[in-house]
Amino acid sequence: MDPSPLRDVNATLHALLSGVRAILGSRFIGLYLYGSLASGDFDPERSDIDFVVVTDGALPEDLIRALGAMHARLAASGGKWAAKLEGAYTPREALRRYDPAAAPCPRINEGRFYIAGEESDWIIQRYVLREQGVVVAGPPLGPMIDPVAPEDLRRAVLGYLREWWAPMLDSPARLRSREYQAYAVLSMCRSMYTLEHGAMVSKRAAARWAQAMLGPRWVPVIERALAWPRGEQIDEMGETLELIRLTVQRGQSA
Repeated sequence: MDPSPLRDVNATLHALLSGVRAILGSRFIGLYLYGSLASGDFDPERSDIDFVVVTDGALPEDLIRALGAMHARLAASGGKWAAKLEGAYTPREALRRYDPAAAPCPRINEGRFYIAGEESDWIIQRYVLREQGVVVAGPPLGPMIDPVAPEDLRRAVLGYLREWWAPMLDSPARLRSREYQAYAVLSMCRSMYTLEHGAMVSKRAAARWAQAMLGPRWVPVIERALAWPRGEQIDEMGETLELIRLTVQRGQSA
């Protein structure tokens, strides 16, 4: 299956699938995509490849080391999309529902392979996987994931705002990047949409909703975030912080 219209993206996914199958053998259940490749928001200039590999049980240390070495080889290949892989290796029993006490599992993010537990945003990712997830290989995802209720989604967004975005109001170093400003603006749009509706939509759909809901002042800010890196791009640190603050306040009063 070719999950993307871009040949290079598909080649990276097929290399990932081949490597994962060779390492995991009978422990491999499936490879699935979420994020922009699932929502229809994928943009070759800004998107990552978000994936989850479902495994039969927790993985032993030798297989985890082999997966880390495989990701290092993919990254060393020099391919653009190999560096854009972001995902997790999740046991089937842990995929069903969010459990903050679940055992840590292997993850790859921003080129770093590591072991970590789940944060509350994985409630959101489970929703996207169940409702929109793309099957690269393996059985359908629906039966493996419990439905995510609207209130669970809202709680997940509140946790995401509290754990990740609220601290940036005091330590905004990441927001010096224009790319991260655009990402933050669109993330706030989607967070506000979920708090209001108890559902998830693409960042683009949430941005259009936010432009209508927040009013004229925010229309150009959101439009530039949607257009990044194309079109006029200016430093909007102040506006980005203000939108984060507004979203956090909306969450606190929800």
